Amino acid sequence: MELRHLRYFVAVAEEENVTRASTKLHVSQPALSRQIRDLEDELGLQLLERSAKSVRLTEAGRTFLIEARAVLQRADDAVKTVRAIAGGGEGEIHVGYAPSLTVQILPRALRIFQGEFPRVRVILHDLSSGEMIQGLRDGKLQLALMVHPGESDLRNLHFDELARYPISLAVPPNHPLANARSVKWTKLADENLIAYSREDYPEYHESLKTLAELIGGNPHIVEEHDSVTSIIAAVEAGRGVALVASCIACLVGPRLKVIPLVPASEPIVVGAVRLKGAVSLTVKKFIAAASATK
Repeated sequence: MELRHLRYFVAVAEEENVTRASTKLHVSQPALSRQIRDLEDELGLQLLERSAKSVRLTEAGRTFLIEARAVLQRADDAVKTVRAIAGGGEGEIHVGYAPSLTVQILPRALRIFQGEFPRVRVILHDLSSGEMIQGLRDGKLQLALMVHPGESDLRNLHFDELARYPISLAVPPNHPLANARSVKWTKLADENLIAYSREDYPEYHESLKTLAELIGGNPHIVEEHDSVTSIIAAVEAGRGVALVASCIACLVGPRLKVIPLVPASEPIVVGAVRLKGAVSLTVKKFIAAASATK
């Protein structure tokens, strides 16, 4: 299988017509049809359902189209970046990140990386976990700094661990627990909990299920928010407390108190996620820079 097979397949899938795709690609129609059939033979799957005037993607074809686009995007990005670096121009890398979990990792990673590659532009995207996974698969992101995804989400993706953070309790400064050196999990049974939204952060709610035994029952969630800034604001306003990674302490300053929970539970694991397979130089170097923050 070669990149041209993928380009031919993507063109036919997008045009839904072999004749139009052959014109777009400047390839004869018989040659294009033969290349697509060679691809199907190599995969052992039918990617297209053909009729006299058009073609339609099969279920396997729809899945393969997503993966083919991602591979082609990665190849194009690699060529552009290497040429830019070699020529002294400006390359580009798109990095997704979770603000609350990378508050210690990201600033130093950027300093180290930009010190080595000052002409490569790092474009940051503040996204939910699901959006980062989709961005990697679509080729819109080359790297994501995030909490360890579930095993099902890691299909065709690779995870490099960067840091582990204990789960802590965030409360407003005037909360009765604000001056405690540590808080027992059972104290949370009577507290209103401010949580991340289930839709955007399903892994957060999965972790709450595993913590229910420590709390002594399911936590009482009163609000869900789609960003750390709104969670901080809600807790500061006294609307409830929040379970957060300990690293959030350097983000909230005096606005909140971040208190260790006892006994210690499984920590939050944060790392760099990328597509499996060949890795571009910029992605390798950015992961190395992020790893230096351990």
